[in-house]
Amino acid sequence: MMATKATAATIQARCTALTLFPRVRLDPNVLFVDAGDILTSAGVAAGIDLCLHVVRRDHGSDVANRVARRCVTPPFREGGQAQFIERPLPDPAGTTTTRTRAWMLENLAEPVDLAALAGHARMSVRTFTRRFREETGLSPTRWLTRQRVEHARHLLETTDLPVDEIARRSGFGTTVSLRQHLHTAVGVSPPAYRRTFHTPGGDGRPARPRG
Repeated sequence: MMATKATAATIQARCTALTLFPRVRLDPNVLFVDAGDILTSAGVAAGIDLCLHVVRRDHGSDVANRVARRCVTPPFREGGQAQFIERPLPDPAGTTTTRTRAWMLENLAEPVDLAALAGHARMSVRTFTRRFREETGLSPTRWLTRQRVEHARHLLETTDLPVDEIARRSGFGTTVSLRQHLHTAVGVSPPAYRRTFHTPGGDGRPARPRG
């Protein structure tokens, strides 16, 4: 079944897989691949990410997020080897970026720069950047972009707000910026994402009936 032209997600044993299944195109930079009839994951843990993807695709982000919370797992992770690099856990008694991350989530629509974030955390830019990466595995800018994309996805799924308003509320400012970041994250434009995942009701503006 795997001897197809579909892309397969994998991280380990790439050489062996290529030998056994020469027609499979391997992508080492993703956790899973949805090729329509065939879905593959990079490993056991990535299988959970794939399952959440299926739940999100079939039932929307709200249901997927609730399932993720019950499973005590992130609702969405980006692929790549970087997340598997061992990182020291932050000292619980020391200064962390938790408060600043919460503030970032509450102010996604506002333009912020690294200096402002470091100031909120009462750290130097260098210390804040290092500490933030230790605690999240990402730079502050990349983490913020991911949260903005997730918020935009939620609004596309649950509201009928215009795309330019969603871009503003999620902090991207312009439709062009939202389109670029969403395409990078999930491979589709905002209208295409909405057509696939839109569900009636939700917060913001009520969804119009679709006939």
